[in-house]
Parts: sequence; structure tokens; C-alpha cells
Amino acid sequence: MFLHLSQLLNFIVPFGGVIAPILIWQMKKDEMPTLDAHGKMVANWLISALIYGAVSFVLTFILIGILGFIALGIMGIVFPIIGGIKANNGEFWEYPLTIKFLK
Repeated sequence: MFLHLSQLLNFIVPFGGVIAPILIWQMKKDEMPTLDAHGKMVANWLISALIYGAVSFVLTFILIGILGFIALGIMGIVFPIIGGIKANNGEFWEYPLTIKFLK
């Protein structure tokens, strides 16, 4: 659960929401087998969000990229909360719109 919710640190500490989940995943994945799948999902989402952010940045020059940033902001709050709740219930939830880099 904390793996998913640690992404919200981005709103408090710059890059905290990227570094904390990856550290938690790498340190605890051997102790908790299900954490490896959750960690890969979170890492895939973070990479996907970075790509979507870059595309939105480019699109700001034609004034539609701001919509992408708004959507990313909403997803950056909602997805970790849903993922944390599902993980707390023992379920695995795949973040929508995530490109699977790590399998």
C-alpha cells in the first residue's frame, strides 16, 4: 500500500514521489513476492507519466498541452490512491494508460 501512496510525495518533496516508490520496491521485493508486481506497475506508470508529460509540454506550444498536464495531475492523485486501496485489500490493480516497459 505504501508503495502506491508514496507517489504522492511529489506534492511535498520534489522527486520524492519517484524516488520513494522505487526504493521501497527494490528494498522489499524479495521479502514480499506480491510487492514485485506492484513495484513494476508503479515504475511503469512513472515512466509512462514522464512520457505523457513530455508530450504535453510539446503540445503547450499549440495550447492543448495544458489539458494533458491537468489530466496528468488528476491521474497522479487518483491512481496512487486507488492502487493503495486495492493493495491494502490484497488486490492487484493495473494503472490505466500505463505502457508496460517492465514485465
